[in-house]
Amino acid sequence: MARVHYREATADDAADQAEVFHHAVMQGASRHYTIAQRQAWASALSRDASVWMDRQSRCRTLIAECDRRCVGFVELDVAKANVEMLYVWPSLAGMGIGRSLLALAECNLREAGAVRMTIDASLGLAEHLTHHGWDSHGVEWVERAGERLLRHNMSKNLS
Repeated sequence: MARVHYREATADDAADQAEVFHHAVMQGASRHYTIAQRQAWASALSRDASVWMDRQSRCRTLIAECDRRCVGFVELDVAKANVEMLYVWPSLAGMGIGRSLLALAECNLREAGAVRMTIDASLGLAEHLTHHGWDSHGVEWVERAGERLLRHNMSKNLS
């Protein structure tokens, strides 16, 4: 695999972000969620690049780039010290890209003065986060297009 670079997202990354999100949900989450749940989850955000450009204007977005393509991203609400989204292209999952994106997120939030960061993690992500210093504060159900999905409320101390 070519070298992965990490950087701030640009408008040119928006279409790739949409595809990473869609495929990570539809393929990457298949062990933990039904096809109906994944279709509802994936349909929550359009695959239109303009939607993702708008998100970039509201959240700090860092991407993992390989061969000039976005292959993973993390979205941060810096003011709330919250990870809004973390997705990696499914065939690259388990290669440390998500872990590196979260490390960059931690650095960004520390620099902004945060002492604790939060995330609402999918079942698969929550399994990994518990092994890397994150605390679970329980689970909740969220509804997407009439389907209920379980997720974990988690946080990590940054001090």
